[in-house]
Amino acid sequence: MPSTSSSMLPLGTPAPAFSLPDVVSGRTISLDQFSGMDGLVVMFLCSHCPYVKHVETELARLGHEYASKGLGMVAISSNDAKAYPEDAPAGLRAQSLRHRFTFHYLYDESQEVARAYHAECTPEFFLFDAHRKLVYRGQLDPSRPGNGIPVDGRDLRAAIDALMAGKPVAEQQRPSIGCGITWKTVTA
Repeated sequence: MPSTSSSMLPLGTPAPAFSLPDVVSGRTISLDQFSGMDGLVVMFLCSHCPYVKHVETELARLGHEYASKGLGMVAISSNDAKAYPEDAPAGLRAQSLRHRFTFHYLYDESQEVARAYHAECTPEFFLFDAHRKLVYRGQLDPSRPGNGIPVDGRDLRAAIDALMAGKPVAEQQRPSIGCGITWKTVTA
């Protein structure tokens, strides 16, 4: 299975704005709706990727664990649904309901939001502080399909816990690895 690494957006980068439809509720969700939160995790996911499937249960656990602690979480899928029909809103909705995700799952049909975040792969994680400045980007943990390392979210959890405790987030961060985002073919 081919893999792609995240581009490691520079720390301190402001969170790019988004306003996208939620695949479960149908409501439009924007970055502004997370104001007042102590932090925000933006995740780029999809339904078909084996790397995402490998961590779905842990993502659901993270959502439930941090929902009442002042942390916002949102997932965005930007894959070309023509190339992967299961990454269309209906497939994403089924994934969200199957795993009981507590966070919004948004569909970026234009792929403009993925480009603004310089997202490269699924899964990919960005953690922003209360001022919407990037403090963490990279992997959930070192587990990958088939490597035998348990999925526990240790890297992202350590960053979230430091942020929520008012401590600095470690600057040594490892890129996420997963399926490359499937970009739409541009025709002239």
